[in-house]
Amino acid sequence: MFYISNRMFVLSELYIPEGLYLKDPLQSKLGKKIISHSIILLEEIGFESFTFKKLGKAMASNETTLYRYFENKHLLLLYLVVWYWSWVSYLIDFNTMNIEDPNRKLDLIIDNIVDATKENPTVEFVNEKLLHRIIITESSKAYHTKSIDEENKHGFYKSYKNLIQKIADVILEIDHKFPYPHSLASNLFEMVNNEIYFAEHLPRLTDIKVQNENFEEVAKLLKFYTQRILLGDMKK
Repeated sequence: MFYISNRMFVLSELYIPEGLYLKDPLQSKLGKKIISHSIILLEEIGFESFTFKKLGKAMASNETTLYRYFENKHLLLLYLVVWYWSWVSYLIDFNTMNIEDPNRKLDLIIDNIVDATKENPTVEFVNEKLLHRIIITESSKAYHTKSIDEENKHGFYKSYKNLIQKIADVILEIDHKFPYPHSLASNLFEMVNNEIYFAEHLPRLTDIKVQNENFEEVAKLLKFYTQRILLGDMKK
């Protein structure tokens, strides 16, 4: 659907707040193994059924060891979601580099947030395709919580806010008088997950169809909305 660079996505490009973990998983083989196996298990059984006991069994490790890295499964899920936000942000930065036309830039952004499933061979322990599936089905559980205000104070959502700001800036390039750039940007990002989820599980809630993980109709839907909203607003 869109071009993704083969440029290395290095770990230094990630922004992951220290408060999400007790021990940095990127600094040890075991920590990276936790990330890798948690993605596989979460995608397989879902967040509700996921436990550190099951994760320990899946990776042939002691459950107690896992708690040295993450306080609970909520923070582990949020860690993975923050990773994904950083991955999408990277894709947007690279694939819109040197693109002057803001309309073309927004189209590329939509393509990237819809289908950010390209696996990155430079980070072997993260399967981006499986992580994308987790985002579709589980990501809202990471921040629709009673503790969100406190977590926000610790900067846990900085990556998401930066990503939305990036999209909002392009919207304002198209129409500098548009009154709701952040609302439109965040709705576009959330709409992707909802539309894919509805198409796969609650088809009467959407007009699109998704087959064999082909998300082209989702991209068309978002582009239709943005064109009607932004062009319609500019004609007033």
